[in-house]
Amino acid sequence: MAAEREKTIARAVLAEGGPTLARQAGIRLADRPAPLWQLLVVVNLVSARISADIAVAAARELFAAGGTTPRGMAELSWQERVDALGRGHYVRYDESTATRLGECADLAGERYGGDLRRMREAAQRRRTRLAAAVQEFPGIGPTGAAVFCREAQAVWPWLRPYADRRARTGADRVGLPPSPERLGGLVEGEEMAALTAGLVRAARDADLARRVREAA
Repeated sequence: MAAEREKTIARAVLAEGGPTLARQAGIRLADRPAPLWQLLVVVNLVSARISADIAVAAARELFAAGGTTPRGMAELSWQERVDALGRGHYVRYDESTATRLGECADLAGERYGGDLRRMREAAQRRRTRLAAAVQEFPGIGPTGAAVFCREAQAVWPWLRPYADRRARTGADRVGLPPSPERLGGLVEGEEMAALTAGLVRAARDADLARRVREAA
């Protein structure tokens, strides 16, 4: 009975917790160069002390301006990046972030030929090495690397089941086990990214955590 209840709670998290950051930003995440780069851009934006909604809006504006690949981002002028960030209301850190995104584009091009699947291979499909590689991009620290791994597990099965500290806190709040392995057993593999995204929101939003518990 306990296992069935946990599965019911997990389904409630998927229903109530909202989409992944990638989906929220309009990214069709896949194991391809462009969407993986776009995920990195979103991770960079949420790494600043700014709301996730504003970061997502800014990412959408950057992609609409042409920054959907490392080359596209590098070809945008600094001012074009600032303007795109401004349209997304990402104004507090717009100038420094515009510089960082250019540096990230250069690093992605020089080290990985614009294809972040090569970062995965360079990390030898090891989580700790991947997290370290992600943190080599300017502006991304341990928290941002955790977000990248949390989202990328949707298309990189070798990362599953991945649940960072914030997701485990959310799991505890809604009555789920904080063990990544046990969480992974409650949903289909590709759903793990959405489950952890919902759990992170539940960790921050007491009302959401309550709705999940009530729905279950």
